[in-house]
Amino acid sequence: MTTLTDRTGAALVVIDVQNGVVAQAHDRARVLEAIGTAVRRARAAGIPVVWVQDTGDDREPGSDAWRIVSELDPADDEPRVQKAYGDSFEATDLEEILAGRHVGRLYIAGAQTDACVRSTLHGAFTRGYDTVLVSDAHTTEDLTEWGAPAPEAVIAHTNLYWQFQSAPGREAGVTTAAELFA
Repeated sequence: MTTLTDRTGAALVVIDVQNGVVAQAHDRARVLEAIGTAVRRARAAGIPVVWVQDTGDDREPGSDAWRIVSELDPADDEPRVQKAYGDSFEATDLEEILAGRHVGRLYIAGAQTDACVRSTLHGAFTRGYDTVLVSDAHTTEDLTEWGAPAPEAVIAHTNLYWQFQSAPGREAGVTTAAELFA
């Protein structure tokens, strides 16, 4: 249903599951396990997996903070996108990568829910993609000290509102990692 009518394919986009991003993430082990499930299911279904890595703060390319966590293992042929902004499309080659694979439907997982995941969800949706959030495969850190809601509330709220997102010619929704590509 995507507005990108020449793009019938799908992709799983895994955002910022880097040492320097998810070190203090809420429910880290369970979320990384769910992301691993999503990646395995995508690969088994022949769906491309695209890895996004943030290069802000102390996450310079090649540094330990920049590296994808050891629990996940990007394949050599899976694209990696380096970004400096919350929305994974801004000033990156993500759009070109997706267009080259005729992708019009995105499944989104990763970190942080209230920053890069949310920005990329909205960025994809406004660019015409059908956009599905993998509800058990995203997380954030505890920012309550600065007035933010508790991480579990941020995650639950994002899952809630994304299932009701709508716009002409596009679909949004949520699914779990275990339900992906079933």
